Amino acid sequence: MFDFSSVDVLDAFTRELQLCKVSEGEHVVVLSEPGSRGDYVAAAFGAAKSLGAHVVSATVPGGSPAPLPSTHTGAGPGLVSVLNDTAAQELLKAADLVVDLTREGFIHAPLQQDILKTGTRIIFVCDAPDVLIRNLPSEQDKVRVQEGVDRVRTSSVMRVTSEAGTDLTVQLADSHPEFQTGFADDPGRWDHWPSTMVLCWPEISDGRIVLAEGDILLPFKEYVQRPVTLHVAGGHIQEVTGGAEAKLLNTFFEDSHDKWARSLSHMGWGLMKSADWFATAMYGKDELMGMDARAFAGNFLWSTGPHPHLQRDSYAHLDIAMRGCTVSLDGTDVVTGGHLVEG
Repeated sequence: MFDFSSVDVLDAFTRELQLCKVSEGEHVVVLSEPGSRGDYVAAAFGAAKSLGAHVVSATVPGGSPAPLPSTHTGAGPGLVSVLNDTAAQELLKAADLVVDLTREGFIHAPLQQDILKTGTRIIFVCDAPDVLIRNLPSEQDKVRVQEGVDRVRTSSVMRVTSEAGTDLTVQLADSHPEFQTGFADDPGRWDHWPSTMVLCWPEISDGRIVLAEGDILLPFKEYVQRPVTLHVAGGHIQEVTGGAEAKLLNTFFEDSHDKWARSLSHMGWGLMKSADWFATAMYGKDELMGMDARAFAGNFLWSTGPHPHLQRDSYAHLDIAMRGCTVSLDGTDVVTGGHLVEG
């Protein structure tokens, strides 16, 4: 961790908004809540202003109706203050770009889709300053993730294996491949700074996922200490066995009282070469969202809970990042033993 000045943060936000194609005359809304970082609000405002945009800084009351803060992962419906305020919604829909600096966000909320349909771009920012600066994206990152999306779109089967014992087969038909590249440059685009990953939303997957020591459970932001085996059939987790982490997962599923808690959601692999696997261990849990783990180059990231394409509304959203996996599409590796296949 490093001590960055306000000038460093402003410079990073300026470069980020340039990637988001903020131009003279556009309307930018900097959305925050009372708990948002004041230096980020100032930097986003100043960056947009320096690029010639019309800027509005909107601070709304924080708070989401669900889930509880201890398990919140961005899977909830979003900020109540915006969900219940048509004036706030119209402000966001009128913007060319929304810089979302809230902790709640609208990642899985239907309202976000309504905003995006108007052509508004949204960039979500929720990590420590040095994480943002170290993982500042580039235009080339979009080329790389789009290549991955094209490969998923033209493939039938994804297979994920590992020396730890993972052997998962995923059917890619109608899996809606997507990507995150760390900036929102196209109309109606949502993205997350920092992030560089390929993901998809399959319905059917079968086999076995074995979490090895050192894999990362999010949102708990904890490293796996003992192997955990998850048996998957038809896209649903049938059984979880292993040590303390297995008990943790089973308890989370049970306590969520969510019928989709054990259903697999999005999955894919990371391409963010600047990511640090150990960042999760070096910060307080309230300092970062964990994008280093989620987008780490060569990881396998999979999740549970919400699935917008299957109309599964769920707040029981776990992201689990694994190292050392081999990910193949129709028999051709895109990741081998946790390392990206280049070229």
